[in-house]
Amino acid sequence: MIPLPNECYYVIFNNICHDYKNLFSCSLVNRHWCKIIIPILWSKPNLEDIRLIRMFLLTLNVNEQALLIPFKITLPSHSKLLFEYTNYITSVNCHLHDGIRNWLACEGFEKNGWGEVPRELEYAVENSLIAMFLRTSKNIKSLYLTEIICNQLIYENLYKNTTVASMYLCMISDGFKSKAIDALKEEKR
Repeated sequence: MIPLPNECYYVIFNNICHDYKNLFSCSLVNRHWCKIIIPILWSKPNLEDIRLIRMFLLTLNVNEQALLIPFKITLPSHSKLLFEYTNYITSVNCHLHDGIRNWLACEGFEKNGWGEVPRELEYAVENSLIAMFLRTSKNIKSLYLTEIICNQLIYENLYKNTTVASMYLCMISDGFKSKAIDALKEEKR
């Protein structure tokens, strides 16, 4: 039997890209299919899933982990991942914040007087993860940012990542826009 070229497999599997359950089942057939399917499955992951947040935390480097030290967050310690999943992500949307909030609640982090996890903690985790996505993803095309989570580490990685084609800037003041542009100019030097 003559094997199909990879391009044909890619077209076939892309046609069922929204059927995650069956696509995942196909990835278990053999290594060849798995190598083709994993990038499709991970191009637009469900960022609200706390299991994914745990997995993303495994890929933080020392600088990204440093943002979490003041909050005494114990990062998951598992063996090396089978794939570099974050390489395949093409979009980081507002659901990342919801996933982080869900993960923090599930992990039992201290709640403030209103029964919520402190926003500073949520923003620190979000900063770390967005910096990591910008550093590791070779395919990221769109990014959701708010003024609150932008810091120097994100600017550095945003400048280095040349694949970002669109950014959704939420809750951004005019003063912040000029500050962000100045920070990106400074990185260029």
